[in-house]
Amino acid sequence: MANPRVLILRAPGTNCDEESSHAFALAGGTPERLHVNRILESPQTLAIFQILCIPGGFSYGDDVAAGRIFGNQIRHRLADALVAFRDAGKLILGICNGFQVLLKTELLAANHSAGPTATLAANDSGRFEDRWVRLETCGSKCAFLAGIGELELPVAHGEGKFVPRDDATRDALRDGGQLVLRYVSWVAGAKPQAVGYPDNPNGAVDNIAGICDATGQVFGLMPHPERFVDPTQHPTWTRGPERAVGDGLRVFQNAVRYFT
Repeated sequence: MANPRVLILRAPGTNCDEESSHAFALAGGTPERLHVNRILESPQTLAIFQILCIPGGFSYGDDVAAGRIFGNQIRHRLADALVAFRDAGKLILGICNGFQVLLKTELLAANHSAGPTATLAANDSGRFEDRWVRLETCGSKCAFLAGIGELELPVAHGEGKFVPRDDATRDALRDGGQLVLRYVSWVAGAKPQAVGYPDNPNGAVDNIAGICDATGQVFGLMPHPERFVDPTQHPTWTRGPERAVGDGLRVFQNAVRYFT
């Protein structure tokens, strides 16, 4: 399929929808930005798209908790439609606030009667973190990370600390190959357990920066790949290693390539 159609789903407070749309267009997709109310009115509209992206920002002002209101809209009014979307072999991406939204639904990591499988809590630093981080992929399950080993991306969030419900839940996610992206040190050869602030910008358990669902088709991450699609967007682009494209663009290219 040439030029898969991409739905950029926005809500009041979303502010990274244009950047995400631009990234998908650069990768060869055909993006369209729609307000969530349009999909609530006509859930069948989802059928014309192959990729769904929930971009970053502060949906509904994060007034209750980050991503809670937007996530509840999806969970209570669009759950069946989005499960069908995934089961049709399509892809779903949640970036930063979009990751927070996905964790409030059952699309990324199933919620159980005992409570949510995981949450994204306030940063250990107690403040908004806006910095570049180094990342390492884990396993081959996630469609968005195919063939990618390492990434350098910016983060910008106040609630990005990944916390699983308990150790058993974390182990189940790990054993299922769902813990697919983690923060690593800028110091070459540093051991994972030695990664601390600011390399792990929020205190995430086991340095977890992103997870996928059991199918590998649904992916949520805290860093912003849409903010590094051109080499000149990197702060050391004039003196660092030469890149053909920004690291983040490869995430969007993988999504588009999945359908071509």
